[in-house]
This record gives sequence, C-alpha cells and structure tokens, in this order.
Amino acid sequence: MIRRILELPLLVILSGVGALAMLFPAAHAAVYSNFAVARPFFYGAVIFLLFSVLVGIATSNHRPRQAARSQLAALLGAYIWLPFLFAIPFNEAVPDTSFGNAWFEMVSSFTTTGVTQYDTPGRLAPSLHLWRALVGWMGGFFVLMSAAAILAPLNLGGVEVLSGRVPGRGAQGADQITHAAGPAERMIRHSMVLFPAYFGLTVMLWVMLLIAGERGMTALCLALSTLSTSGITNGQSLAAADGGRVAEILVFAFMALALTRRSLPGAVLTDRNRPILDDHEVRLALFFLAVVPGLLFLRHWVGALVVDDVWNASAALQALWGGLFTTMSFLTTTGFESADWQDARLWSGLNSPGLVLLGLAMMGGGIATTAGGLKLLRVYSLARHGEREMDRLVHPSSIGGGGDGERQLRQGGAYVAWIFFMLYAVTFAIVIAALSLRGMEFEQSLILTISAVTTTGPLTVMAAEGPIRMIELSMSEKAILGAAMIVGRVEILAILALLSPGVWRR
Repeated sequence: MIRRILELPLLVILSGVGALAMLFPAAHAAVYSNFAVARPFFYGAVIFLLFSVLVGIATSNHRPRQAARSQLAALLGAYIWLPFLFAIPFNEAVPDTSFGNAWFEMVSSFTTTGVTQYDTPGRLAPSLHLWRALVGWMGGFFVLMSAAAILAPLNLGGVEVLSGRVPGRGAQGADQITHAAGPAERMIRHSMVLFPAYFGLTVMLWVMLLIAGERGMTALCLALSTLSTSGITNGQSLAAADGGRVAEILVFAFMALALTRRSLPGAVLTDRNRPILDDHEVRLALFFLAVVPGLLFLRHWVGALVVDDVWNASAALQALWGGLFTTMSFLTTTGFESADWQDARLWSGLNSPGLVLLGLAMMGGGIATTAGGLKLLRVYSLARHGEREMDRLVHPSSIGGGGDGERQLRQGGAYVAWIFFMLYAVTFAIVIAALSLRGMEFEQSLILTISAVTTTGPLTVMAAEGPIRMIELSMSEKAILGAAMIVGRVEILAILALLSPGVWRR
C-alpha cells in the first residue's frame, strides 16, 4: 500500500498532505467554539483528501518519461497549485475578503515570505494565524526537501558553485533521480531523514519559549516561523512578546540554523570533512554579524554625538543587541524585529537604515536551507574570485592555493555565481518595471521587489520610512508580487533548467 502511494505523482501526494494539514486549524477553532472557521477547514480537508484519492487512482499507472523534468515541473507546480488549495478554506473563513487576497496570503506564507495584508489587530481569528504559520512551516520543509531531493542532484540551488558541473544537467544527478528512485519516492526518502529533526527542533523551540514566559499560540507561531524563516506571527510582533529578551535569544539561536546546510541531517554536503567553523557560509555570516552591528554601534560616536547619553552602558548594550539580532534576522530572511531595534536606530543616528536591511536580505542565508536571497556561498565565491583577481594584478604569475575545491570555488563556482547574480538582477529589473508600469513609485516598487524575490516580507514594514500596506495594492500588483515570490523561492536557474531543450529532449 505504501509502495503504491509513493509511486503516485508528487503533486497528488502534496495535495493530500495539504488537505490533512487543514484538520489542525479546524480542530483548534472547534476547541474554542469558532465553528465559522472550523467548518471551512474541516470540509476542505475532507473534500480535497477525497479529490487527491480520486486523482491518485486515475494517475496510478502514470510514469514520467523523464524523471528530472518531472521533478522540476512538480517543484514549480507545487508553488502554483498548493496556494490555491490552501486559499479556498482561508477565503471562506475570513469575512469580507476576496479570493485574490486569500491566494496572495497563501503564496506569501508557502514561499516563506511572510508579508501579510491582514495587519489590523483582530482582523483574523487565532486559528487563521495558526494556518498562516503552519503553511509557512510546511513551505519551509518543502524547501529543505526539494533542495536535497531535486535541486542538489541536478546541480541547482547553490550546489553548482561547489560541484563544478553544469546546472540542471549534472553528470551524475540526472541518473541518480532516474534510476535510484521514482519521482515521489526520492522526496519521501529525504523526508524521512529531515522531518524528525525539523519537527523536533520546532517543538523544542516552542517548549523553550513557553518556559521563557511566552503565551501558547504566540510561542507556537514564533517556533513555526523561526524554523521556516517565514517571520509570520499571530498579530503580535516579537518585539512585543511576553518572553522578552530571553525569547529573542532563543529565536536568535534557532535562526542561526539557516546560515549553513550542516545544521540538519541529510544535508547537501560536498565538503563533508570541513569543520563547521571553517565552513565558508558560517565564516561569511560571522563576518556580517560582526561588521554590520559594529558599524551601527560605532556610528554613535561619529554621526550621533548630539545624543545626551553618549556613555550610557545600558543603552549601548541594548543598541548592540538590537543591531545583532536584526542583522541575523534579515540575513536569514526571517524578518523579526528586536525590541531593542529602535534603540539601535537611535544610537546609530539613522532614522531608517532600510538599505542595510535590503542588502542583508539580498545576500540571504546558506544553500539548501529555508533562507532565501542570493545565498552566502555565492557571495563568498564572488568575493574570493575578486580577491584572487586583485592578487594577480600585483603578482601576475602567482598560483592560487587552497586545493582543488578552493580553485573550483574561485573559478568555475564564481562564474556560475556571477551568472546567477545577473539573472537575479534581471529579475529585479523586470519586476520593478512591471510595478512601475502600474503607477507605483520607484522606492516603493524597489522595496516590494526585493521583499518578494528574497522572500523577506517584513522589509515592507521596516525598510521604508513608513510601512507599505499590502491591502491597499491592486490585484494586478499583487499578482506580480506573487509571481516574484514564486520565482525567488524556486530560483531562476531551476526555471531555466526546466525550460531548456536538453531537459525536454527524449
């Protein structure tokens, strides 16, 4: 029986899992006697589960001719189809909303972007906040699973920087997908390795936040959104949480898991023998975590001398912690704000350090993690290539050391990283142009574009001088941003690999 289920198309399995997940907000709402919310999710779970069973029976004998193409198509199809599935009960449970707004909310949640339109206090019931956080949590796990099962064997998702093989056409990756396991079985196999750790870490953070004094639903949403780097809350920001600075320290520690692929079992490791402190992504992340808060802290004596408490030790430590936490938050594309971030801004003398947050979100976290952005390994590869080119200007006949891995990172890896960076920039330009054609101002369109492509939704609130309200955008603008979120999460190289003639050729 299990074998037959594993042989079903991947989208059918994902639809069934999504239908079963609807039982959680239904049960939560039923416990609190909110049957107006419980009924749509319960009925949706039953109907979509039956629908998945029927489609599974109809497609049980279907076998894809090219497993690699089938996996990439299922990956893209999941981000197109599942938000519609998740939005149907959400739309029925939210009064006075449209299906377009519900779809946008679910796209934002499933891609772990976390930007919301329902920011008015009391607009959503607690069960609906739970659904948003749960969809983001499932989206984060889907990112981990697809990175290990689909993108890594095809030399995509950042692995191409280390492997030295052509993205989308790995010498061993395609054969591994085709012969080692079926299209869905491979993802199930990786899920059995990743899910216990992912689920266990989420429960651990939830319990620790409860011990720190956080309320139950707030702690659960924070735990779900921290592990998935979605930044989704139940309407109460982390800065206003009851856990205080202890809760921030716990969230900070678990956000660090998104800096490197080594934090979870079954990770994509082509350099297994390297100690974690010698990991390129960890070292680059530590550099940013030291430099960015340090510059904000030291600027107090350069550009903010008008402040009275220049030598206030308590204010200095609060400002330093606020800058450190927020740097980690946006580097991992989570987007939580520290309660001391306002103190850090006042201490540095910067009214709105939006460019700093935009730059951190664009760099992103580690490859094969739930973080978005350009990814630290690509940034490191480009930095090492630039360093090597500067050395050659001084010593043209020098030979770069470090072994084959380092030479690959500086040469072929940097070449692929530069291609991805240019595609990244082109994607930004296209989305900004599309939003500008709809009459949006450049600054607003720039922030919204970076927020969508890097999957860092809280940038819309913190990067601009005034928060950008998503509910005020037109449906066409939301459709553009929704497509940008999907492209940013799937990564443009994977989409180009799916569209390349080599993948479709028999």
